[in-house]
Amino acid sequence: MVKVGVLALQGDFEKHIETLDRLQVSSVEVREKSQLDKIDGLIIPGGESTTIGKLLVRYELMEPLRNFAKAGKPIFGTCAGAILLAKEIEGSNQDRIGVLDIAVKRNAYGRQIESFEADIFVPKIGELPVRGVFIRAPIIKHVKDGVEVLSRFADNPVLVKQGKILAATFHPELTNDTRIHAFFLSLFSA
Repeated sequence: MVKVGVLALQGDFEKHIETLDRLQVSSVEVREKSQLDKIDGLIIPGGESTTIGKLLVRYELMEPLRNFAKAGKPIFGTCAGAILLAKEIEGSNQDRIGVLDIAVKRNAYGRQIESFEADIFVPKIGELPVRGVFIRAPIIKHVKDGVEVLSRFADNPVLVKQGKILAATFHPELTNDTRIHAFFLSLFSA
């Protein structure tokens, strides 16, 4: 049985844990680098990417997370998590893990008041749409070779995969639909 860690430094990590509970998957809140040795994969939640990045540096988690990714362990980043995984953040030199070959633009849809929901089609998980919750969401500006675009919204990639790294610019944990998390869990046996 796999154990999924959920980075619990800042952001809405509890909602990811609730989703994993619904899927009957064991999870643990991750706050220290020693915990990375005890998990099979990691979710990096939404929140404030600059704050999470600073905390990753403060708690000496940045390099261990890069090594976790290099070891081929599955990682799933949502919203701020996707920003932190990106190799390039437009107009920013903020701290990042930088293991996913994408470029993102932060808060690309506008401020909190411009947050929205939309149906997102992800053919790999079925014909029915997923409800995408976009809160101060980034836009993936471009992807490099080796990055698979699993879904788009308004012509922009919103769900991408590179190896065992999955990134969503929206918040699947804020709905009752567990299919995106289930797809992430399928990467453990890939």
